[in-house]
Amino acid sequence: MAQIQTDPNSPRFMKYPYTVGGSGIPATTTADDHIRDLILQTLFTNPGERVNLPGFGVGVERLVFEPSGDTLLATAQFLITTNLRQWLGDRIDVQQVTVTTIPGEEYNVTIEITYVKKATQQQQQLVVQV
Repeated sequence: MAQIQTDPNSPRFMKYPYTVGGSGIPATTTADDHIRDLILQTLFTNPGERVNLPGFGVGVERLVFEPSGDTLLATAQFLITTNLRQWLGDRIDVQQVTVTTIPGEEYNVTIEITYVKKATQQQQQLVVQV
């Protein structure tokens, strides 16, 4: 039987999406990956999807089906920035959000998020393609 290695000084966080390892123990992740997981949850959750938090989420997957253009990119940038600040403002300081497409491939949306973790003051960057 596998032993659970625990260090009381090392925080453990549930992995997103929730998975169970081969030993039947829920998978955990590091603090850096946990922040990344929280950002991804905020980006990919559709507003109204969570019963107790109907305003939570950006729903970036639906952007693929919207008419492309500067208006869409600016709207997406605004929605992402405000949602991250609202829901994760106690953990990260959002520095910059850039939403771009490649001309001729408007169905491919690239989101670059630059943020500072408040606990460690480390700057991180996350790039997501939708």
